[in-house]
Amino acid sequence: MSLIRLHDVHVRYESTPILREAFFRLDAGDRVGLIGKNGSGKTTLLRLALGQVEPDSGTVTVEQGTRIGYFSQFSELDGQATITEVLDGLFVEIKAVEAELASIDEAIAADPSDGPALDRLVQRQAELFEEMERLDGWDYGRHIDTALTTLGFDEAHRTCPIDALSGGWRNRAALAKIVLERPDVLLLDEPTNFLDVAGVEWLEAWFRDFRGAAIVVSHDRAFLDAVATRTVEVENFHLHEYSGNFAEYVVEKQFRLKTLESQFVHESELLAFEAEGIADRREAARAGKGLGNKLAKIKKARAPRPVDQIITEIYGGLHVKDVLCRVEGLSKAYGDKVLFDGLSLEIRRGNRIVVTGANGSGKSTLLRVLTGEEAPDAGEAAWTKGTETISYNEVLDALDPTDTVSHAVNSMPDSLALTATRKSVNRFLAMFQFSDADLKQKIGNLSGGQRARVAMAQCLLSGASVLLLDEPTNHLDLSSTQVMERALVHFPGAVVVVSHDRFFSDKVANRTIVFGAPGAGAGEVVVSAA
Repeated sequence: MSLIRLHDVHVRYESTPILREAFFRLDAGDRVGLIGKNGSGKTTLLRLALGQVEPDSGTVTVEQGTRIGYFSQFSELDGQATITEVLDGLFVEIKAVEAELASIDEAIAADPSDGPALDRLVQRQAELFEEMERLDGWDYGRHIDTALTTLGFDEAHRTCPIDALSGGWRNRAALAKIVLERPDVLLLDEPTNFLDVAGVEWLEAWFRDFRGAAIVVSHDRAFLDAVATRTVEVENFHLHEYSGNFAEYVVEKQFRLKTLESQFVHESELLAFEAEGIADRREAARAGKGLGNKLAKIKKARAPRPVDQIITEIYGGLHVKDVLCRVEGLSKAYGDKVLFDGLSLEIRRGNRIVVTGANGSGKSTLLRVLTGEEAPDAGEAAWTKGTETISYNEVLDALDPTDTVSHAVNSMPDSLALTATRKSVNRFLAMFQFSDADLKQKIGNLSGGQRARVAMAQCLLSGASVLLLDEPTNHLDLSSTQVMERALVHFPGAVVVVSHDRFFSDKVANRTIVFGAPGAGAGEVVVSAA
């Protein structure tokens, strides 16, 4: 049975097409991974299912009685209630059964003698036990505690008003609420953005027991591999469906592209022959002027230059010293909580250091200490003279909404755009999905994902020797993430990156710093080769 159906749906925003001829079915038990570039229409598809957007033509049908739960990376959860109170309020039906069971226990204890009244109470008690089993009501308190604990909620976060929580904590609270509600259909828009690895793994495990259907918008490839049973890509205003998870999508799309390439070659040949015939007829009509030259043979399409070659051309003029920073005995604590103690390491040319650990363990604090934004309690990070660093998150926060994309990317003081060839820079920006029209856009008119691409392009072209990146994949689409990965692998300087994205970490890291590694003591951070 199809719970949600899109039939020949077209959507435009003002004069811009978003979806064309969109056909889609979500059946019971489906787990659809929805992927596509920033601004391609993924969130629009979710909003169509929610009834928040009306199609310009075509139909969107939701099966009557279907309960839909929606999680947005921009949480709308608010109010003076605590998250514990909000989650406790989800189980009103179970609490009513609990209350009736308690009253039956009291009645039996007050008058334990046999008789018709006792038989009725025992019969009703048996019915309520069955109801509790059906509702999975015996362990609802444990389910609440497990969700909040895994998502990092300490006692202070559990007992303060939701309005007092930061945006990231509200997101986690909203995610806890929606998974515990267990709707018929889950619509999740970037659910892993504010989760650490333990939180993502908990969500994956939760999906194994979830019996409903889901559409998941995510850039987290390992997460999509774990939960998706189908993959739908929004590309060129259309929905392209692939069977299986992300890994199967990659293989299947390669075959699709090869097939399209073959079809395109044949179409080109046929069109060229048709053009020759037209030219011949026109030429023959010119009496006395001879046949002239016929159409040239079909030109072979030039193979695009490899991605890696474009990147290495950009970085060819960037010269980096061997040792960039010596970290000696670095320590930091907040009150009684020790984040790291006695941390020592060298940051050298070619290092790609991925920092992992639970939320709140000190990963972002370490980056702030390295940049000097925050002072350590002990030790020091001594940067080699002349070493330039750049922080992706500071660049993102500092973007000027009145600036154009082109000026922002090309105008940094030591930008590689000033030393590399214009051709190389243009190819690099094209790989990052910046068209000529995009480069002329004001940053204030861009989406969050598009602004993230601007900030990342600025960092990669900055000319700095060290890139400091805190969760850089959070707002990038898959294509941009893949370009960033290739750029980081070929970056001649050093990269220190905090990330919970396991797929990204596996592809990029050649060293790791692990907060809270198994067997490590309080404040002990494990540094190792990846």
